[in-house]
Amino acid sequence: MDAEGPSPLQRFGVAKRSITSIFDQLLDFVKDGSAFVDAALQKDDMVAVEEQSLEMQSCATKLYTIRDVLLRRHMKVAFFGRTSNGKSTVINAMLRDRVLPSGIGHTTNCFLSVEGTDGDEAYLTSEASEERRSISTVNQLAHALHMDPTLDSSCLVKVFWPKSRCALLRNDLVLMDSPGTDVTLELDSWIDKFCLDADVFVLVGNAESTLMNTEKLFFHKVSERISKPNIFILHNRWDASVTEPDYIQEVRKQHLDRCVGFLAEELGVVGPNEAPGRIFFISAKEVLSSRMQRAQGMPETGGALAEGFHERLTEFQRFERTFEVRKHTFG
Repeated sequence: MDAEGPSPLQRFGVAKRSITSIFDQLLDFVKDGSAFVDAALQKDDMVAVEEQSLEMQSCATKLYTIRDVLLRRHMKVAFFGRTSNGKSTVINAMLRDRVLPSGIGHTTNCFLSVEGTDGDEAYLTSEASEERRSISTVNQLAHALHMDPTLDSSCLVKVFWPKSRCALLRNDLVLMDSPGTDVTLELDSWIDKFCLDADVFVLVGNAESTLMNTEKLFFHKVSERISKPNIFILHNRWDASVTEPDYIQEVRKQHLDRCVGFLAEELGVVGPNEAPGRIFFISAKEVLSSRMQRAQGMPETGGALAEGFHERLTEFQRFERTFEVRKHTFG
């Protein structure tokens, strides 16, 4: 803990432990109540009926499910969006290094999670094998151009990155990348397997186009399964806007209005006043480049960074701070 007090992620851990304690007490009450009802049924003294016993069992099952989620030490942030919108680059920018495969075209072939390890060496495992493999094999495993035959879009590759190389991972944070929502018909199975325990969802859009129905469909499905999920929207590649300076504000307002309508009116996950605080205009590629340059002792503005870079960097930093604060609301 530093002089400024605990970080939002640390407060998140404290909050989860407190809520877990509350659910432990609730479970004790339910178990005691269930035992009383069952004993009354065995005595056949008409104090309880069978429907009450079944109701108590159902309540206990739900409480166990919630408690299992709360017992997870980590916070899970899941990134979704269309192919080539820059999901992997956003995660790399947060990690301050090129950890995940990225580039033009369809690059991410399966689900990829990144979490911290206390060791000094990065490594990865897959569903097919718990054997630790070199981080250099992530391209062979997860890059769509390589198409590893042992993996498909519903498989998970776990990347373990040294906490010493990324402060963000020191607070039990897991970042999960995904294939494009426009390249699969398996959205329901994705949600069941990877999303039900996510604390935060991030929709990575392309600032050069409008919010697409394929992106909306996925989050409509998520909101049907999860009560008021925490959703943030990133308009990536906002650096392209500098080529049309006369329309920047109009285009930004158009994107903002449509996303506010999506979050507040279509999904109903936040109110119209809160929704703008969930929407960000960024350039992940610029942020990654500047942070890697700075790590190498070079000026962060070196290289081909477009005009207005510092505004976009500030917006990216605001996103990083905001999702840390928001996530402890548990949806």
